[in-house]
Amino acid sequence: MSLVVLIGRILFVILFASSAIGHLTQADAMADYVRSKGLPLPKESVLASGVVLLLGALSVLLGVWADLGCLLLFVFLLPTAFLMHPFWKESDAQARQGEMVHFNKDVALAGAALMLFAFFAHVDDLGATITGPLFHLG
Repeated sequence: MSLVVLIGRILFVILFASSAIGHLTQADAMADYVRSKGLPLPKESVLASGVVLLLGALSVLLGVWADLGCLLLFVFLLPTAFLMHPFWKESDAQARQGEMVHFNKDVALAGAALMLFAFFAHVDDLGATITGPLFHLG
């Protein structure tokens, strides 16, 4: 089972690691998008979210308090869905569809991160991890 969990962890974090790199290396361009959504401190938000994504992805990938890493990803994903992809505000059908896809993706990944948090915090012996869980959900 530990090999299957390790492969799953690797596949799960690819998206978050590549997003973190984008946030940290293309912060100015991404800040323009954040600004277009009317959110405060766009560049600072992009950089902070890049750090959260990177820490969460590395935590899950390496198995260092992977439960905490999943919580970090959850805390990034759920607000991002509502703040960055409010499809219900779009009047153009194509823009609405694109935002709905991103919204649904973020909500689904938030659900997966929450389930993985519970998994990591409940199972003591996952093998292929550096540390055990930070939280314990008996």
